Amino acid sequence: MKNNESNILTQELVINSIYQVRGIRVMFDFDLAELYQVETRALKQSVKRNISRFPGDFFSF
Repeated sequence: MKNNESNILTQELVINSIYQVRGIRVMFDFDLAELYQVETRALKQSVKRNISRFPGDFFSF
């Protein structure tokens, strides 16, 4: 039961972290960092180092 509760909390956190900006659904870097439990700068650094692994519209600096 505890795992199911954790999944629901994570799902709610993801849903609540999606914003609509000019008709496009986005997640901000600080919300993604929180989900992955890393610092924002570490997330950005990882994306920059592995940019070829992400779709073109995944990240905007």
